[in-house]
Amino acid sequence: MDDTPHDLLTVTLNPALDVSSTTERVIPGPKLRLEPPVSEPGGGGINVARAAAKLGGRPCAIAALGGPTGARIAALMADSGVTLCAFDPKGETRTNLAVTETATGQQYRLQMPGPDWTPETEAAMIAMIDAEAARIGDAAVIVLSGSQPPGLSDSFAQDLAQTLGARGRLIVDTSGPALQRLVSSPRKNAAPRVLRMDQAESEGIAGHPLPDCAASLDFAGGLVAQGVADCVVIARGAEGSVLATTDTRLHCQPPVVPVVSKIGAGDSFTAAFALALARGQGWDKALVAGTAAAAAAVMTPGTELCRAEDASNITPDCRLSDSR
Repeated sequence: MDDTPHDLLTVTLNPALDVSSTTERVIPGPKLRLEPPVSEPGGGGINVARAAAKLGGRPCAIAALGGPTGARIAALMADSGVTLCAFDPKGETRTNLAVTETATGQQYRLQMPGPDWTPETEAAMIAMIDAEAARIGDAAVIVLSGSQPPGLSDSFAQDLAQTLGARGRLIVDTSGPALQRLVSSPRKNAAPRVLRMDQAESEGIAGHPLPDCAASLDFAGGLVAQGVADCVVIARGAEGSVLATTDTRLHCQPPVVPVVSKIGAGDSFTAAFALALARGQGWDKALVAGTAAAAAAVMTPGTELCRAEDASNITPDCRLSDSR
């Protein structure tokens, strides 16, 4: 770690080296000749940190990086503007492969599971996060984003929130059993400050469609009332995002922008949203900042995250409404 004062801490438990390539057709049997691959660092928290750096933040990224693959990811992040704090998971960091079939435009995405974690590994990671949050101070904003590795407890986010206590503001953006645990078994004094999810995830938890922003706001408000999180944010694609706390109900819709690639929109939202909170801004400005960054991200090709100039230009045209 260097001595640069950081304004954001991100956590990636199951990062990946994302390798992408193309071939004319993907068919079983014969050897498939791929074009020269492109390798990029992947994982929710890593992407949030990279986007935050592009937006002028000073992020520190804790990432579980093991073996030669972990070292490759670290090398790829050398010029990203992110201070990297590597955690040894006692296993090789995974590699994911995405192959695009040029004849049809279809993409085949092969996701590896990552190394197995033990209770000792989990405890060591929580201790590292707690120590780095203390370096930032009581106003620390910590983003836990991405999938969980095999063997990690579904209660990790709650255990981390309880350890951090009032010292840090924890934003959680996860999926699968970890998300289900947060929602189905809220724990006193172990709720994250913010829980973010997309529309599909929220509808999966609700067990039924959420056809409009009002329905998403009602659902988000219900989760807050149950003690799941202090604030719940639900993304609704081109409609923007909604946000609910005990006394706030907001919706922010971006302007219509040219859609080049939707990859990276969620991570860009979380980066801008978290940076706004770290800079002392309220829920309203954080939601607008996140919405503008998400819209900026869909304007960029491939896996590129938001561009600061695009986000700045979009911000004045984002429409914020108060539904209280």
